[in-house]
Amino acid sequence: MKKISIFDPAMCCSTGVCGPSVDSELLRVSTVINNLDKKGIKVERNGLSTNPEIFITNKTVNDLLNKEGIDVLPITLVDGEVVKTKEYLTNVEFSKILDIPVDQLQGQVEESCCDDEECCDDDDSCGCGCGCDDEDDDPGCSCGDGCC
Repeated sequence: MKKISIFDPAMCCSTGVCGPSVDSELLRVSTVINNLDKKGIKVERNGLSTNPEIFITNKTVNDLLNKEGIDVLPITLVDGEVVKTKEYLTNVEFSKILDIPVDQLQGQVEESCCDDEECCDDDDSCGCGCGCDDEDDDPGCSCGDGCC
């Protein structure tokens, strides 16, 4: 199995969900890595703000940083070789490198209680953010009552 190592720029987290707005690219990469992890495929992810010493000890990454500066991040290595800089791998690139179908890398949307037409009619709200208007009559999507 090929070893993928990602060297992220400094950021507060690798998921893309914190900060002033959601970073859809970080969220996509986190989803892909999470799905790979569920298949037993590990992707090493190193953050400049959380694990700075590895940016120094990895000669390839250190040389790139010294030559091109921090704008070269993120850096992706496969078996120690640089395969991409300045951007994360696309799903197609992950797929080709790991020989996995692209659809197995993408997240799956779980069925919501709002998919049940009886749950969220015009007069009720389940409180799950589906757009129902009457929050006072909330039967509670996650409480086990009502539509759930």
